[in-house]
Amino acid sequence: MWPFVNKKKIMDEEDNPSYLAVKEVTEEKEIEKISIKLKEVLNNTSNDIIILCVGSDRSTGDSLGPIVGSMLKESKLPIIVYGTLEEPVHALNIHKILKKINQTHPAPFILGIDACLGDKNQIGSIILKKGPLIPGSALNKVLPGVGDYHLKAVVNSLDSYSPVQSLNSTRLFTVIKLAEIMTKIISRAVLEDKSVSIRNLLMVED
Repeated sequence: MWPFVNKKKIMDEEDNPSYLAVKEVTEEKEIEKISIKLKEVLNNTSNDIIILCVGSDRSTGDSLGPIVGSMLKESKLPIIVYGTLEEPVHALNIHKILKKINQTHPAPFILGIDACLGDKNQIGSIILKKGPLIPGSALNKVLPGVGDYHLKAVVNSLDSYSPVQSLNSTRLFTVIKLAEIMTKIISRAVLEDKSVSIRNLLMVED
């Protein structure tokens, strides 16, 4: 769970071509733009590609990752997915899951998926960014950085005095809507990237 650090960072995100606000009428155009960017990212690696969806099904706001993971599994795409509603990746097992990933897939390329908290006017935004996400940072948990790239979505505003309440008061509608869009972004990028399909076809997690 990522918080935004400050307003300058938020403005920098908005200037990034991979920034997507689902509230805008140009939603479909923005989805296409971020899908193309993700496709370019995936094309630049020859390693196994892992989609690692982080979060817990016990909190509405933090359930984004597992919901995306489940949607990707149901889509039957030729990609390797860790973290679903049935088998979530969270603070208690993330070290074990990362160890398993690295033992099974030498030097994998990991795309991390997670929710984040930010300013009120940022709710409903999706951002693709280079570098690892830091799960649990909004709750002051010390967890390992995850991913070579990450796709994150602002599910609610951050209450610095009670971030847990921010997560628990998040609207399920918002989470589902964002999960659907993130799944669409990843699906388009993978389906248009034939090299990803061939590379991962025989390695999809059951």
